[in-house]
Amino acid sequence: MNPRFQGLKAMYINCTLKKSPDPSHTETLMSLSKGIMKREGVEVDEIRLVDHEVPPGVYPDMIEHGWFRDEWPEIFKRIFASDILIIGTPIWLGEKSSVATKLIERLYSMSGKTNDKGQYLFYGKVGGCLITGNEDGAKHCAMGILYALQHVGYSIPPQADSGWLGEIGPGPSYGDTEWDGKKLDTPVGLDSDFTNRNTTFMTYNLMHLASILKSNNGYPNLGNSSKDWNEGTRWNFDNPEYR
Repeated sequence: MNPRFQGLKAMYINCTLKKSPDPSHTETLMSLSKGIMKREGVEVDEIRLVDHEVPPGVYPDMIEHGWFRDEWPEIFKRIFASDILIIGTPIWLGEKSSVATKLIERLYSMSGKTNDKGQYLFYGKVGGCLITGNEDGAKHCAMGILYALQHVGYSIPPQADSGWLGEIGPGPSYGDTEWDGKKLDTPVGLDSDFTNRNTTFMTYNLMHLASILKSNNGYPNLGNSSKDWNEGTRWNFDNPEYR
């Protein structure tokens, strides 16, 4: 247990299409990263988004826009209480799941809010992702997720994604112990050195960057405060229109 990671909180959001208690291959992969964080003393929280009434939309509370129920405001409190956000998703038709897309849209709905420095709300928080599937697209999914996270204000460390891909087409998925009615010799994918290495690197890089940012109270607000910009501050931006 490394003292530098004490006090950190991590949120894992599983964007599987399966409601609990159905087993999730994405959850099996996420458990590797969660285990490392817990052993390092990080407080871990987890949400399976499909279990909750979270409508699509790009507003903080969709009840105000015609929906009968929206659990997002309460879920967001748990997300925002965390220093690290890890999004896990399966691949369907080469893309992240529809649940993952909805999550990103709801995160985007909060991105216009600011912190006490006048910066966008997610400044100082760190993001990563985990991908599982039996078809191509892991890097494509990670690319979209990590772009979206940094766009709304999350910081992305090196090697901030990991994943596992099985043979393309029908077949056992990550963590399966049987397939087509036959018991398998070992759980599928758990012996993948590539996946285990990348998941470990991702997890530690997320913790390292989150620790650095938290110990420095996030980013200085020099040159990145929307509040200051709106009040006329331009720092060293040189544009004749503002002279």
